[in-house]
Amino acid sequence: MDFQVVVLAGGFSKKLVPLVSKEVPKALLPVANRPVLSYVLELLEQSNLKDLIVVVEGEDAAFLVGGWISGAYVDRLHVEVAAVPEDIGTAGALRAIAHHLTAKDILVVSGDLVSDVPPGAVAAAHRRHNAVVTAMLCSAPVSGPADSGSSGVKDKTKKAGRYNLIGLDRSKQFLLYIATGAELENDLRIQKSILRAVGEMEICADLIDAHLYAFKRTVLQEILDQKDTFQSLKEDLLPYLVRSQLKSEILFNGAPQPEENANEKVASQNNQVLLSQILSNSSRPNFHELHELGSYGSASSRRTHKCCVYIASKSKYCARLNSIQAFSDINRDVIGEVNHLSGYSFSAHNNIIHPSAELGSKTTVGPHCMLGEGSQMGDKCSVKRSVIGRHCRIGSNVKIVNSIVMNHVTIGDGCSIQGSVVCSNVQLQERVVLKDCQVGAGFVVIAGGEYKGESLAKKEK
Repeated sequence: MDFQVVVLAGGFSKKLVPLVSKEVPKALLPVANRPVLSYVLELLEQSNLKDLIVVVEGEDAAFLVGGWISGAYVDRLHVEVAAVPEDIGTAGALRAIAHHLTAKDILVVSGDLVSDVPPGAVAAAHRRHNAVVTAMLCSAPVSGPADSGSSGVKDKTKKAGRYNLIGLDRSKQFLLYIATGAELENDLRIQKSILRAVGEMEICADLIDAHLYAFKRTVLQEILDQKDTFQSLKEDLLPYLVRSQLKSEILFNGAPQPEENANEKVASQNNQVLLSQILSNSSRPNFHELHELGSYGSASSRRTHKCCVYIASKSKYCARLNSIQAFSDINRDVIGEVNHLSGYSFSAHNNIIHPSAELGSKTTVGPHCMLGEGSQMGDKCSVKRSVIGRHCRIGSNVKIVNSIVMNHVTIGDGCSIQGSVVCSNVQLQERVVLKDCQVGAGFVVIAGGEYKGESLAKKEK
């Protein structure tokens, strides 16, 4: 298909402290005991997209991610790991590796995406429309926007939050308007030229931008060169392409569109022929083609480019691990209602207990739970809707509910953990109570400590 794939894997994201650490960058955070990046890589592999550039922010994070990829995907994928400076944004990351891009079209995927929507479908839609950009949109989850607050269970009674405001044409194929972030608080401002050309626009507040884009390479590189202040694909580059689609300044394949002083008679004849071809091949020509022709096929120097969307089916799963809340939500989903994404076979009890794990007397591991390799649990423990990692040592009379416990964690007798994330190599001494907390890697919680809604982590040296 002649697509080159770029996976933007991030680095040591400040939004995910204390979950990330010097040993665990964002891309290696576990979802159902697998690095989150593995979900994107295997999704691409299923679409036969195996030539990848994985972009990581920071040399240290790139070294860790590259080491994991080389061990996990040897002989399966051709992956080049590229380190870029930290905090340069998604557009900045692409700008830094632009000289590596050679294919006709570029597929850009966020490394924190967990989804079962095939990227090949987005690529096919992009080619079908000959678009300069095609963005994948998914239905917003009912729980509203993820934030960095409590990591407990979703409140199913919440109404959907406003992630974006997205304007689409009647066919829901073309992107006419997008507002994100702070723009959502402002009045809706639609360009008259676009509204006049398309006739009517549907404004959607229940769709999210999945951060999966197909770009025409020449256009992408041209904008990255010319707009050197652009840092974000979602907030800078994509809105620019949408706003300018009916007054395009892009040089396609390095060649400018016809000048205004071109021979009007020849242009008019050419436009009449083109109009006839459009009308004979389609019952409803798209508004870009008609706008280029001008009124009644008259001579026109109008230049356009197409910004398209691929809207995933509501039955598909799509989420990004871009906050602490999202980390908990996605882990819960992947061992629950979308466990087909986990890659594991669940038992008749709808859970996964590794054959090497050991359970004490009267200990129960409920549905939608995972107990990792080599982990041991004492007597009279209870685990509900939680993920426990590898080689953990858990005492007796321990309760774990709606939580994620990473690898090599020691939990003393009588502890209670609810709605919390406990990172690798943590030690919880006896009778510790955690509710809606995050405990950073290697931290020791003293016996009898009770914490609610706190972030506990070692101070950085």
